[in-house]
Amino acid sequence: MKINLRNKRTRTDFLTYAGVIIAFVVMTILQKQGAISRSLSGQLVPICAYVTMAISLNLTVGILGELSLGHAGFMSVGAFSGIIAAMSLQSAIPSDAVRLAVAMVLGAFFAAIAGFLVGTPVLRLRGDYLAIVTLAFGEIIKELVNCLLVGYDENGLHMMFNLNGQKTVADLGLTENGIEIIKGAQGATSTTTIATFTAGFILVMVTLIVVLNLIRSRSGRAIMALRDNRIAAESVGINITKYKLMAFVTSAALAGASGALYGLNMASLQATKFNFNTSILVLVFVVLGGLGNIWGSIIAATLLTVLPEMLRSFAEFRMLVYAIVLILVMLATNNPTMKLFFERIRSRFFKKPAKEVRGK
Repeated sequence: MKINLRNKRTRTDFLTYAGVIIAFVVMTILQKQGAISRSLSGQLVPICAYVTMAISLNLTVGILGELSLGHAGFMSVGAFSGIIAAMSLQSAIPSDAVRLAVAMVLGAFFAAIAGFLVGTPVLRLRGDYLAIVTLAFGEIIKELVNCLLVGYDENGLHMMFNLNGQKTVADLGLTENGIEIIKGAQGATSTTTIATFTAGFILVMVTLIVVLNLIRSRSGRAIMALRDNRIAAESVGINITKYKLMAFVTSAALAGASGALYGLNMASLQATKFNFNTSILVLVFVVLGGLGNIWGSIIAATLLTVLPEMLRSFAEFRMLVYAIVLILVMLATNNPTMKLFFERIRSRFFKKPAKEVRGK
């Protein structure tokens, strides 16, 4: 019997946690000292939200091996349910931190329900069919939010669907002290922004703990077995529907929590923010960072969120330069020579220990 003194996977996970913690500490110190620009400081919360989105989507695309193009839909469910919860609980929960935590939990809960309802029939599909159906889900959610009217007063929540386009928030029957939360196509306006960088850091850490522990668990090995060979996994008794749904719902819940964080960082938020382009953007984070590579998703999401602001000096050519940089990075990361170079660096830092303890 051989017992490794250091487990390679455990050390890799520890370094991932440590890297995120160090980044948070450094950015917090720089922010307090005014060493970073106001623009970058304002992007810290969105970066945390997008990092969470990238990690959660990597669970579906990289670990499960299924292509989902509707991840922004789960983010939208979390964002607007979180905003409704935070705005309606202002008097009941005066503490912004506690109210934000409750909003994020509720956002994750409702997104998980959406993931279960969508995933149960959809995960029977594969490949392009699954991608098309998840894309349709994201667009349906966007249109439903565009028709949603929500308000709150001392009598509780008032909700209404403006399907014919003839109703307004006035039709909710709010009292004088009532709060208009969601106004249809105008989205959520006058939202109290309570999201913080600290809350974003905690969300990223929770996401890492959930995803990495799931991957290392027996269920995670079953999920990866489905990705590698579905027929072989089914032949040894692995419940395909169960493990696919587990990964999909977990991914949706984390996306919902990130949506709540993102939504409560914006004073005004419309459903159009969570369109097809947002789903593709998050998918780019995952592909650029490497399928199944959690640390790569963190770096890719951070860099690609900050890059457009760094290129603002190029004025109208900013997005053109962004696209060129993105293409060049894609080509470089898929180059065999570059892959070998990064693999050597990785093996040097994460090499297997030479010492072993032999036991009876």
